Amino acid sequence: MLNQDIVREATRLTRAGQLVEATALLQRMLQGGSAPRPESRGASQARQPRLDPLTIDATADVVEEREVPQTAPARSAQGRRRSLPQDGMRDFSGLGLRSPIVRAPLSPSDIVPEGTRFIAGTFSNAAGSRTYKLFIPSRCRGQRLPLIVMLHGCTQSPDDFAAGTRMNFLAEEQNCFVVYPEQPSGANHSKCWNWFRTGDQRRDGGEPSMIAGITRQIMRDHAIDPKRVYVAGLSAGGAAAAIMGATYSDLYAAVGIHSGLACGVASDLPSAFVAMRQGGGSKAIADGKTSVPTIVFHGDRDTTVHPKNGNQIIEQSARATRPMTKVLRGRVPHGHAYTRTVLIDGAGRAISEHWNIDGAGHAWSGGSPAGSYTDPQGPDATREMLRFFLEHSLGG
Repeated sequence: MLNQDIVREATRLTRAGQLVEATALLQRMLQGGSAPRPESRGASQARQPRLDPLTIDATADVVEEREVPQTAPARSAQGRRRSLPQDGMRDFSGLGLRSPIVRAPLSPSDIVPEGTRFIAGTFSNAAGSRTYKLFIPSRCRGQRLPLIVMLHGCTQSPDDFAAGTRMNFLAEEQNCFVVYPEQPSGANHSKCWNWFRTGDQRRDGGEPSMIAGITRQIMRDHAIDPKRVYVAGLSAGGAAAAIMGATYSDLYAAVGIHSGLACGVASDLPSAFVAMRQGGGSKAIADGKTSVPTIVFHGDRDTTVHPKNGNQIIEQSARATRPMTKVLRGRVPHGHAYTRTVLIDGAGRAISEHWNIDGAGHAWSGGSPAGSYTDPQGPDATREMLRFFLEHSLGG
């Protein structure tokens, strides 16, 4: 069976609700295997085994400055074998993070600094309902403060994501609100944001409308500076953050994407797997709409989402400009080396940053081991994202 025939068959299986079978078929295709002969649905279900879930404190030197062509090709790691996530799911997990290791229950001191509040809330609209957790800093005295929207990855929760990123601790230092919308298992079996569905890639519909609705609800109920509202995420949450930047550029002043994908790289299960395996291709870049300042973190040994996706996010964010680049390289003491590429517009403002982390996999860089999917060897993605955010404001 040719690859295009396999993709058509996978699409048919997906529409028929046979997602486990479609996933296995695509995995065999992308890993170079052959497709099985067609068989009845009952036989397929009986023989298909259940698939296990997948599991700046450094000196930097300027090494290069140059002008970026308006349609620069994305760099990719050629010849490097990367495995697909294996995830037996009733609802496509999107970005199949490995199953979390067994860890001690989180304590409040893992999640929030003493003297602050972390409260629960709910938002509902025509698209559905989502709960969220809101961090309120101790020095909130009625003045308008920044707001960061944090979108967790697959299998995570607001508490887990807050503990792993330690965003609440940095937000307390900088006097910011932080809200963590929660994706329930009823919306996606692995609690992933459904970044790959066209209905969840549009303004005023699906999951983007609920994330934007939560954002606006917090802005209405608390003293938030409307020019300093930001969105960030990890993995499936990073892909969702890219969608929010592309569809609500009037709401968010900057976007942070860790180990995610660009807006529009997928429209269904087969194209999502292809994008995760090898990037979304030129179409994702050509169709990109976002001009929101964007900071990207991606490990160069990420075997869940190919690092090429990080390049494509940056190319989308700079598509309407002809920026200059500044390339810096550094190393975290006793941790990862990294390459930081900063794109600068004609007015001298940094419009995007790309942190490519040597030897890092699919995990939040510089995060705390109290949370899942973190890499404590840095660099500190949370601190650098917040620094980048506070350098930008709507209309600024």
